Amino acid sequence: MERRTLLRGAALAPLALATPGLAVAQSFPARPIRLIIPWPAGQATDIIGRLIAEGLTPLLGQPVVPDNRAGAGGTIGTDNVAKAAPDGHTLLAASSGPVSVAPLLRRLPFDVERDLAPVAMAGNSPYLLVTRPGFPATNMQEFIAAVRAAPGRYTFASSGAGATAHLVSEAINRRLGFEVTHVPFTGSAAGVAAVAGGHVDYVVETLAATQPVIRSANLRALGISLLNGSTLAPDVPPLSRVAGLEGFDLGAWLGLMVPARTPAPIVTRLADAMREVMRNETLLQRMAAAGVEPTYRDTEAFADNLRAQREVFSDVIRQANIRIE
Repeated sequence: MERRTLLRGAALAPLALATPGLAVAQSFPARPIRLIIPWPAGQATDIIGRLIAEGLTPLLGQPVVPDNRAGAGGTIGTDNVAKAAPDGHTLLAASSGPVSVAPLLRRLPFDVERDLAPVAMAGNSPYLLVTRPGFPATNMQEFIAAVRAAPGRYTFASSGAGATAHLVSEAINRRLGFEVTHVPFTGSAAGVAAVAGGHVDYVVETLAATQPVIRSANLRALGISLLNGSTLAPDVPPLSRVAGLEGFDLGAWLGLMVPARTPAPIVTRLADAMREVMRNETLLQRMAAAGVEPTYRDTEAFADNLRAQREVFSDVIRQANIRIE
């Protein structure tokens, strides 16, 4: 009798060890959920984050409350989530800058791979390669020929040294063998304005930053950074095709992340809820109006995307010797 009791206790031991995480998952969510947005109000991540919070609330049965924690290029709010309790009640409106780029350029108080976990990707803001008025090229092939024929003559703008747009620009420049001069600005608007004013030859910037200026300043968009183009700019061909950049597929992604060690059942529930949110036509239209291509990727595919971007940007930073003082 005593031996049977001991064996029964041993058999139940693994279940007992699993119970705490299982219990948390079954009771999730137990209270309102904070969605940390590490950018100021009105920025793209803020707009999309609020749309996601609005969509998740009825699906999860608890309010998902946006909480802007801006500063240091998005890393303050990201660190806030990295250090939060891993119980699913603190989410991150994650984006490429603080997650895919900043950790490669400077020391941060968090480690993305150690401290954060992907849930699902929501969208991609594609980059357009845009030339100044009067640039001597009407298509990508002519642009490539012009720049290659005059090493050191042409300039490109960016929203700042080490910004995501700068790295995407360098990825294109290096694959095309360009010898050009980088002119960094403080923010996307200033860089695009310099190109519109004819002071800089071209810029690679998000569709959200460039499209309004293209319409008003006679700029020409020669290519877009997503592999298959974008429904948001159907007349702009993908660089993968018109520039011979096979497989080129880079965008400023937006998605949902949680603290590492969040129980897998909670991550799965959040990912499933995100899938439902991304079927809402009104939300998709509002994302598109903000210049973001709706692009749902589940947890595994999102993790693959993060790894791929990290590899690409690590190579670009090393090859272009990009440093942030």
